[in-house]
Amino acid sequence: MKRIAVIGGSRYFGKDLVLRLRDAGHAVTVVNRGSAAVPEGVAHVVADRDDEAALTEALRDQAFDVVLDQVLYTPRQAAAAARVFAGRTSRYVMTSTIEVYDGVAGGTAPLTESAIDLAALPVDLNAVTWEYAEGKRQAEAVLARSGLPYVTVRAGHVLGAGDFTGRLEHYATRARAGEPIVVAAEDQPSSFIHAPEMAAFLHWAADGTFTGPVNACSHGELTATDLCGQIAATPVYRTADPGEPVSPFSFARYYGMDNARAQALGFPFSHVSSWLPAVFKELS
Repeated sequence: MKRIAVIGGSRYFGKDLVLRLRDAGHAVTVVNRGSAAVPEGVAHVVADRDDEAALTEALRDQAFDVVLDQVLYTPRQAAAAARVFAGRTSRYVMTSTIEVYDGVAGGTAPLTESAIDLAALPVDLNAVTWEYAEGKRQAEAVLARSGLPYVTVRAGHVLGAGDFTGRLEHYATRARAGEPIVVAAEDQPSSFIHAPEMAAFLHWAADGTFTGPVNACSHGELTATDLCGQIAATPVYRTADPGEPVSPFSFARYYGMDNARAQALGFPFSHVSSWLPAVFKELS
């Protein structure tokens, strides 16, 4: 049994993660602002992670074998977390994203973890706001320099029931209305992962001993037109006009990830074809 803190964990695959950890016999503590109740058998610390003093006070003298941070978005949050959890944990796992490769993508080979040099990445702790991908990149860089034994899980685009982003629902809504999905002129593939598999991966990462960045994605890549093909027997889509916004998951450059490191460490990924039809069936 491990003592595991989950920061966030109140929605989407984070809820599944908390239940998996609890059911595996771990002593789980959820740390959030109290907007949602925690499952039975799970401890609860109510605190705003952006208020460092309040978070420190709320945790009191608690220590954890592992911290799983589901809601780490900026370098400032990462720096505060490193201070708060210094001496409290021996493993810090951040849920990151494929979006950290935004601006790096553009080749023809799947992106490996080494595509980003966290040691050399500039960090600005004084910025007022950060664009999502840049905030995640810099947060990873802060953890890499913090001295904490850290893992950053770069998740492929997560698909599944309970997706609060509305990206997948965009496809289903337009399909039901008979409206075409707008895709890039050269619609390129990207990497995806099923929400339950993402929860399972984070559980596995919590039990591991490896450190550093790791890509998490199912085998097989998908374009937006591939996704359209899951909606109807005759998918309806059209190429975007110049300057027109495209649908979510439509990319004009290759955007696939290499999951070889996680495989070599022992995680058995599924193939997208094994779960994607069921995901769209749930939306129909």
